[in-house]
Amino acid sequence: MTVKLFGAVFNGMLHYYYYGGGDTFNFFYHSGIINSAFDDSVVKWFNLLFHLPNAYDIDYYKYTSQMYWYRDPSSYTVSSIAAFLSLFTFRTYLPTAVLFAFISYSGIWAMFRTFSSLYPKLTKQVAIAVLFIPTTILWGSAVYKDTICMFGLGWLTYGVFRFLIQRDFSIKNIFLASVSFLIIAIVKIYILIAFIPALGMWILFTYTQSVSNKSVRRTIKLMAVTIVAFGSVQLMSVFSKSLGSYSLENLAYKAEETRQWIKYASETQEGSAYSLGDIDPSIGGMLTKFPQAVNVTLFRPYLWEVKKPIMLLAALESILFLIITVKVFYTVGWKRSWQTIIEDATIQFFLIFSIIFAFAVGVTTYNFGSLSRYKIPCLPFYALALILIYYKNRPLNQKLFYFI
Repeated sequence: MTVKLFGAVFNGMLHYYYYGGGDTFNFFYHSGIINSAFDDSVVKWFNLLFHLPNAYDIDYYKYTSQMYWYRDPSSYTVSSIAAFLSLFTFRTYLPTAVLFAFISYSGIWAMFRTFSSLYPKLTKQVAIAVLFIPTTILWGSAVYKDTICMFGLGWLTYGVFRFLIQRDFSIKNIFLASVSFLIIAIVKIYILIAFIPALGMWILFTYTQSVSNKSVRRTIKLMAVTIVAFGSVQLMSVFSKSLGSYSLENLAYKAEETRQWIKYASETQEGSAYSLGDIDPSIGGMLTKFPQAVNVTLFRPYLWEVKKPIMLLAALESILFLIITVKVFYTVGWKRSWQTIIEDATIQFFLIFSIIFAFAVGVTTYNFGSLSRYKIPCLPFYALALILIYYKNRPLNQKLFYFI
């Protein structure tokens, strides 16, 4: 918890003194406008808090006209949460950010409890992967969408694990899973588009482990993959409007549009842009960039791509991920690593989610600064996958790395 509090304070100071502003202050600014309605009427404040009035409602226009995120429900939700919390912090930023950090911590702590209960001998390693990755601490502890999503992702994982894997059908677990799902769906629904297929595989493959006949088990797994793949496509179609740039129809065009804009911005001012080369604005063309997109999310920026001091942290973390990845597959061996993945449904869950998510954000962001924030949901899962592959094939006294 201490590192999360440090992350919240450091993030605020970084944006105030280094960047001179940023999204975290914009979210808080909107929360101040919402709370200003409290002086006029508690009813007006309540209605604004829950985004009930029309943007052009004459009774609320003096508030809604000041909030350019009022028409963006995902961003406005973060401001609404900040507005409620800031009532208890005398409407000041840092204490509100600390409360956001506490909320996020409760989610990732639930995630830690889930996976440490599965692998009690690897409690320290699980803690490092879930609780102590620097990027997740820095960008998942302030007034951000990402902070709320880490809260939701942690409790969703916990609730579903307790409900479907451990078969604890308590109202609490159903409630936790449902509320967490709803929060992520409102704030960043594309996280669910990567998470649900991985979660579905995890649940189905876990249940197939009890089937003793290998041929029957393979058949069931193949059917499960087909069902999950078809269901995922249908899910994306159903939520295509909410997904916006991340829908099947728009993802390729979003990638090409962003690439062209970042290229222009980089030519006119010093920035932290990256390129995946020319992209054919189609699903097929976008998929040709799959390896590069996953690579940029997990292993870049490289040290020689650092242009700003703040990028150095991301570069050091990325090179560490690369070194650990190479060590795992070199030490264990490609064949044995693949066999370990095939045999363990939990590792499959970690890799499916982290790789799909890494591709989605890597192919659409094109800016290292934004990518550092957007990618944090997948980092704990990828780190956990590497840890499990290694320690399922090596004794605990043969460390994966100095501190793991």
